[in-house]
Amino acid sequence: MKIKMIKAITTIGLMMVLAFSNSLVAQPENRQVIDEVIAIVGDEIVTKSSLETQYLQYLSQGEKVTDDLRCIIMEDLLFQKLLLNQAKIDSIEVSDGQVESEMERRLRYFIGQIGSEKALEAYYKKSIDQIKSELRESLKEQLLVQTMQDKITADVSVTPSEVAEFFHSFPKDSLPLINSEVEVAQIVKYAPISEESKEYAKERLREFKERIRKGEKLSTLAVLYSDDKGSAKKGGEIGYIGRAEVEPEFAQAAFKLKPGQVSEVFSTRYGYHIVELIDRKGEKVNVRHILIKPTIDYAGLERLKKELDSVAKVVENDTITFSQMAQKYSEDEDSKNNGGLILNPYSGTSVFQADQLDPSFFFVIDKMQVGEISTAFSTSDQRNREGYRIIKLIKRTEPHTANLNDDYQKLKNVATQQKEQEVVQKWIQDRLETSYIKMNEKYTDCDYRNNWLKKSPQ
Repeated sequence: MKIKMIKAITTIGLMMVLAFSNSLVAQPENRQVIDEVIAIVGDEIVTKSSLETQYLQYLSQGEKVTDDLRCIIMEDLLFQKLLLNQAKIDSIEVSDGQVESEMERRLRYFIGQIGSEKALEAYYKKSIDQIKSELRESLKEQLLVQTMQDKITADVSVTPSEVAEFFHSFPKDSLPLINSEVEVAQIVKYAPISEESKEYAKERLREFKERIRKGEKLSTLAVLYSDDKGSAKKGGEIGYIGRAEVEPEFAQAAFKLKPGQVSEVFSTRYGYHIVELIDRKGEKVNVRHILIKPTIDYAGLERLKKELDSVAKVVENDTITFSQMAQKYSEDEDSKNNGGLILNPYSGTSVFQADQLDPSFFFVIDKMQVGEISTAFSTSDQRNREGYRIIKLIKRTEPHTANLNDDYQKLKNVATQQKEQEVVQKWIQDRLETSYIKMNEKYTDCDYRNNWLKKSPQ
């Protein structure tokens, strides 16, 4: 029973992860889904497309497919809708800022996995802005669902004796194998952009604006010259956006325009832009833009490599600690304030398994000893800035059978999850007694964990 409960939580967690990219999954041409409502939970609906999209996402992840996979997905969707319905009843809200923050966190993870922002855009055949637009509503629902679940389990805790009892409940030959894990710190420097390059980018956009004033179309110029390749294919059109959905500088420029008007040149962290307002609907605007990215100083890039190698030598000579140098010198905002320690965006901890690391990291770390600092190697971030980094291997654990001394925190987390699952199961049972549930009869033969069909006890 305990193993089953842990597996159930793992499934729910994976579903929430997969849901983030569901609307982006490229479905095979011969697998078109005709949409229909297959279940109603309170005021929320479950559609066939949402079930099939998650099923296809499982296939694309190489997950083992069982005969009851669709039933497992269906139950998880029912559970999410039950939570979402209750969240709305309880007037739970998530802010636009929370959505955008979580969007950036998850995008950083996916970009890290695929290699770069350009690679992500190429994979989905969409610009970053289009990806964000398509994911925003589903992500908001996920955050509402998670907030509701957190509310249900807010008072759950486990004592050290409960952790020990949980550990000893497993037969010795059934204890899980813990994979090798690492903790890594970094110092990152990005290539400088010369003032000449910035001025050149701004001057090009001024020329484009003058050509538009004389009768040329921004959409044509965007196709030919914009560095935002995702929107360039659509004549620079991004689609309807709210203020919180884009960079503050972009919103400031776009929202003060009248239809057909083109902005002055402005900058964001991505480069320099001009933007044209197409239409306005309430608090959203439809715009097209041209982005020009200043080119980097490649001579300066080579100097960075030498500088970082010098930094490594200073640290190795005990003149200053790696952590102090990262806080003082690194340009990676996510890690510098942690002394360079890199946080795993999926777990929120500093621990990574090998398959969670940036591939460029893995091949460097694989040859390092604990405490060793690497030589500088090239890197790029989600904005395609090029630079160099050095890394320090803080900790490495070898694969081993779980034990209380080395894996107490992991065991505590799993014991807590099991206790939370018991609380959630009780909550589901209570809610099902008073919630309206209707299901397409095609899905009534599933062996659900919970009484979604409201059958009388045998």
